Amino acid sequence: MKYFINLFSPSTALAFSESDQTVSGFRISRKTYIQNQKISIGDKFICYCTKIQRFIGVLEIISVPFEDNTPIFMKEEDPFILRFRVKPTVWLPLEKGLPIHNDEIWNNLTITKGLPKDSTKWTYMVFSSPRVWPFKDCQYLEKVLLQQKQNMKDFPFSENDKKKIKASQRIRISNEKETIIEIPEEDINNNISVNPPIQERESIKIQALLAEIGEKLNYKIWIPRSDRSRVLNKWKPKHANSLLEELPIVFDGNTLKVIENIDILWIKRHSIVRAFEVEGTTAIYSGILRMADLLSLQPMLDIKIHIVAPIERRDAVFEQINRPVFAFMEKGPLSELCTFITYDSIKELKKEPHLEHMNDGIIDEYTEFAND
Repeated sequence: MKYFINLFSPSTALAFSESDQTVSGFRISRKTYIQNQKISIGDKFICYCTKIQRFIGVLEIISVPFEDNTPIFMKEEDPFILRFRVKPTVWLPLEKGLPIHNDEIWNNLTITKGLPKDSTKWTYMVFSSPRVWPFKDCQYLEKVLLQQKQNMKDFPFSENDKKKIKASQRIRISNEKETIIEIPEEDINNNISVNPPIQERESIKIQALLAEIGEKLNYKIWIPRSDRSRVLNKWKPKHANSLLEELPIVFDGNTLKVIENIDILWIKRHSIVRAFEVEGTTAIYSGILRMADLLSLQPMLDIKIHIVAPIERRDAVFEQINRPVFAFMEKGPLSELCTFITYDSIKELKKEPHLEHMNDGIIDEYTEFAND
């Protein structure tokens, strides 16, 4: 028997609570990962609620994975269609969930024990789900969650928790579809640069790593001319034609201007496969706007787009992606099109020894959607 983390947002946790609590779902992009991990009947999900950072349940898996688009977690066009039938061992209301920063949890998990409470080093473990988790940690979590099921102790929401829950609102964007938006309380903190020279150097390193990974996956690489010399100080292409001098695609002037300034493009023949904006010292919304501009100018393009940033900027990225202005794009809400990847995830991916024999789908194992 194995344990896997199962991530919920406050809104999807509420949707599960209001359902018959027999089905847990994931995005279809997790299919390959689920197959590789061999998630089996009898394994268990440890359920964690993002934004408010609480453990809220344990679900026993009682079926093999299957696909079903019946709305459960969203009223229309539910994206979590790769599903398992489950039997709740514990399922707690959010206000009864166990905060990870509570001493009983923090001091007994191997991923947090010994870290200061303001550390973010542990959060790579809650980027995507389902993800296999340390067995002893999960045994302990199951034990204390079962105790909480009996005690039902209150853990009142902090003012920050209340803001995060309140900030996420469902809105209808058409007769057939709704999405989640966020209106950030403050923007000023999202756009402050901390140690700009250090962050700038780090962002160039990440651009170089993305270029190197893309080359190993057999893509041509585009780097904006303004960044090219600095990136090439970190990345030495293995093949003379890996780095493109000109984009092999024809667009109108406005579209081309946007595309040329995206931090990293992976290109196959005449198509852009993936686009990456690497946020370092720039205001977060500048890269997000560039991605939104690209999709607005060319809504028929089938490009996977990603914002890459330090883990500390994760919440700020999601606040911007979930802004109302991005909910009404022709191709769909930006929150359903653009994912977040941490700097640390790019560094981890670079260590993968068999990249040359993989396809770009490996990236999806490191991505996170705003509303997951």
